[in-house]
Amino acid sequence: MRYRHVCLEALACTLPPEAVTSAEIDRRLEPVYQRLNLPAGRLELMTGIRERRFWPRHVTPGSISAQSASRLLEMTGFDRKWVGALVHGSVCRDQLEPATASGVHHVVGLPQTACVLDISNACLGLLNGVLLVANMIELGQIRAGIVVGTEMGRDLVEGTIDSLLANPNVTRQDVKLAFASLTIGSGSAAVLLCDRKLSQTGRRLLGGAVRADTTSHALCAGGVASHAHGDDRPRMQTDSEALLHAGVNLASETWRQFLTELGWSVGDVTKAFTHQVGRMHRKL
Repeated sequence: MRYRHVCLEALACTLPPEAVTSAEIDRRLEPVYQRLNLPAGRLELMTGIRERRFWPRHVTPGSISAQSASRLLEMTGFDRKWVGALVHGSVCRDQLEPATASGVHHVVGLPQTACVLDISNACLGLLNGVLLVANMIELGQIRAGIVVGTEMGRDLVEGTIDSLLANPNVTRQDVKLAFASLTIGSGSAAVLLCDRKLSQTGRRLLGGAVRADTTSHALCAGGVASHAHGDDRPRMQTDSEALLHAGVNLASETWRQFLTELGWSVGDVTKAFTHQVGRMHRKL
């Protein structure tokens, strides 16, 4: 996967105003910890995550994504007329239909000739959108495109806490399967890609590598099950330990494939940014 004509022109982000610490979540779960004889402070101790951020209640992903995309265009001065694609790449969306990208496209004021769609693929949606737009630019179908996404973790975290507290028969296994849900936060980002002939930065997107280990697809599963939980907030069950090892193994294989694809060596790379940021991932 190599690109000759694509530039990663700019990035913009929008951060939620409300910070919720791991210590605060531990305090809310104190009755569960006491019942199961679990140590206090375990959330930050095991993950290294001190806090996560949440949007105000009842804010929609699309409204925040529109802010991020607008900020992206304002900070770059990039002409909207060149934007030939808008991809909304989040798990979270305003509704099932129409695409959340439709509302974002309208608010930001992008051309009617733009391709407008959602991509939802767990934590990979934004990156999948970048690849899609990059391919369209490389093929000459469009001159530029925006990929934007907004995730909203409040309902998952608070729903998980309430479910654990409400379960009179809660077990350590229940807590283990819910643990990853308590690390989730919120945020928004927008990415502008363009043909190198339009670029003001010359910041090339050179290529990448894709690899899948779908044997691990059942290690983390989430969704809405109102009949089971009594509300429409999402819940998620994760085998965190197994997912950690499967993810690190896959990342290692993909890294080697990536170096081969680009003809690089490890010494050519000065910075690497990983998706999983927990303390245990860094140790591995």
